[in-house]
Amino acid sequence: MSNASQLNSVLDRIDADFDNSLQRLFALLRIKSISADPAFAEDCKKAAEHLARDIATIGFSAEVRPTAGHPAIVGKSNGGGTSRPHVLFYGHYDVQPVDPLDLWHRPPFEPVVTDHADGRKIIVARGAEDDKGQVMTFVEACRAWKSVTGSLPLDITMLIEGEEEVGSKNFVPFLEANKDELKADFALVCDTGMWDPNTPAITTSLRGLLYEEVKIKAANRDLHSGVFGGGAQNPIRVLTRILGSLFDDDGRITIPGFYDGVKDLPPDILDQWKKLNLTSEAFLKPIGLSIPAGEKDRLLIEQVFSRPTCDVNGIVGGYIGEGSKTVIPAQASAKVSFRLVEGQVPEKIRKAFRDYVSARVPKDCKVEFGDHSAAPAIALDWNMKPLAAARRALTDEWGKEALLIGCGASIPIVADFKKTLGLETLLVGFGLDDDNIHSPNEKYDLKSFHKGIRSWARILAALAEMPR
Repeated sequence: MSNASQLNSVLDRIDADFDNSLQRLFALLRIKSISADPAFAEDCKKAAEHLARDIATIGFSAEVRPTAGHPAIVGKSNGGGTSRPHVLFYGHYDVQPVDPLDLWHRPPFEPVVTDHADGRKIIVARGAEDDKGQVMTFVEACRAWKSVTGSLPLDITMLIEGEEEVGSKNFVPFLEANKDELKADFALVCDTGMWDPNTPAITTSLRGLLYEEVKIKAANRDLHSGVFGGGAQNPIRVLTRILGSLFDDDGRITIPGFYDGVKDLPPDILDQWKKLNLTSEAFLKPIGLSIPAGEKDRLLIEQVFSRPTCDVNGIVGGYIGEGSKTVIPAQASAKVSFRLVEGQVPEKIRKAFRDYVSARVPKDCKVEFGDHSAAPAIALDWNMKPLAAARRALTDEWGKEALLIGCGASIPIVADFKKTLGLETLLVGFGLDDDNIHSPNEKYDLKSFHKGIRSWARILAALAEMPR
């Protein structure tokens, strides 16, 4: 049977077996694998064991491996020889907590297919999109290939963890300890999205993350503002003045050296993004806003996909209870995050930020810093052969050219794959902006799930034709 005939038979099998695919997804969605809450530790273990059993039915040697936290799954397909490409597929079975529960329209772990307000069919459940539905698109594609041909078109290692939603703190040591076993040619991640419900996309860049906490201390106790007002330094005033000075009138960040190493997009990619015409009307109006807040000389799509940012995520100081209390507080603090792009080094940005703040603190005040996380940005080689192969496969499936887009968020594990395993990562996903991930009433379009399976079947075929 020719490769084209095999692929057509696999796609037919996916369509014929789709109801069963949906039921297998539902079985996984019913497991309450909330990684953040220790009360659900057994459920996380149950989800890992469930997935390992399922993967084993399609010819993978699947094991549930312990970590210092929730277990990971390692599944390996039978090798087809050193001439075949070998990919490492990554996903996660853990999900976010469901609070506030009263905002859900139905129980979050009782999955159902229902109608969206605009007529789309959707799967509603916690984890429907992030990331159980996305993981199962890949698993089901492998199942169809195995069912039709008796084998997979290339060598695959599946690596599925249970702590992505809590920062993967125990997963990186797991990678280090097993890096020889996890060798591959490149990695695949299905935890990203499409441009719209009918336009596929490959994410070619992820912003990095730096999260800092800054605390300004002034007097040795809270002060009466009538007695000390005008004479004693107010740490809230100091802190807010510094935070306000982080931005100029054109929306640029004023920290010296902040933009060192930041590159402009290639002209052809920028031209493609311009044609997407992401408007304030479409992007900001649904959240009650209308004016882009980033760099004024940049397109809105650049502001959210490919430019670095700074945001104050929280600020605390003084009296915030009911009524009034005329107090000058002894301290004030803020949490500040930076989304970084390729060329920026998190440690350098951290030092530059701290130097910037420290230089603006009055001599009789003190400043303390705390760091919460740091991860570098990721950018794919635009000419990477797996990228071109996957793009052709997605275009064939959806009938629209697959876009190459950036992602304003961070997926730290991609940087870990590069640092620990030396792997580039291909990011293909089928989520949508309205999927309510991390929120009540999380959903995954039924079309995303169905055509996501078909897309992966095509991508596997396309990658198999590449020389190793």
